Amino acid sequence: MAVFESTEKMFEVLGDLFETLLEHPVAGEKFKKQAVTIRFIMNEPQGEIWLLPEGKVVCGVPEGLKADISMTLSGDTAHNFWLKKITMPVALAKGLIRAKGPLAKVLKLLPILNPAYEAYPAIAKKHGLNI
Repeated sequence: MAVFESTEKMFEVLGDLFETLLEHPVAGEKFKKQAVTIRFIMNEPQGEIWLLPEGKVVCGVPEGLKADISMTLSGDTAHNFWLKKITMPVALAKGLIRAKGPLAKVLKLLPILNPAYEAYPAIAKKHGLNI
């Protein structure tokens, strides 16, 4: 069974996580300075989550936006990534995450993810997920 029982549950958990990251005083500002739009195309369950350069999270498919970076992955892969059970390089190499766009920009964002790694276990527990 998938970690996220529904798209709505995935949006609740990952939306909470991304909002926490983007509100972080250091990581959020660094993300905004990168000025990138990131589109997460999720499957199992299906859904899209967008991170916008101004520090906004959009769950769903917004009209008129173009992503600088698109990442396709399953809900289970996202869950395991945020629990640090899988790294980005390994996930990319194994095809668990497929990235489109300048990979250098993707890798440049990795150092600002520490607050999200730290926050995710508590967020997952708060939303009733097993970690």
